[in-house]
Amino acid sequence: MLGSAKLVPNLDGGGAHVANASFIVDPGGAGRGVGRALGEHVLAAATAEGYRAMQFNAVVETNTAAVALWRSLGFTVLATVPEAFRHPRHGLVGLHIMYRPLTG
Repeated sequence: MLGSAKLVPNLDGGGAHVANASFIVDPGGAGRGVGRALGEHVLAAATAEGYRAMQFNAVVETNTAAVALWRSLGFTVLATVPEAFRHPRHGLVGLHIMYRPLTG
């Protein structure tokens, strides 16, 4: 398997109209469009399921490939939580909260 994605509501109840997703790409799939294909798939699925937006709560700021991918798919960084992730090489780094509307 080169990659996988899971689409879920960001929150239950009053926040259930905003989607969230988790992704994993095998290192062998890096640079082969796997992440983009998964991202496009979950955006289409979220739109088809009636979600109004998609939010990612924890994009590691030093994962520049992921940040660039999500920006290219229309996401913006709403905020960065400083030192919220303990990176094995870089130490404490920030986590981006990224957002993209799906309607209108």
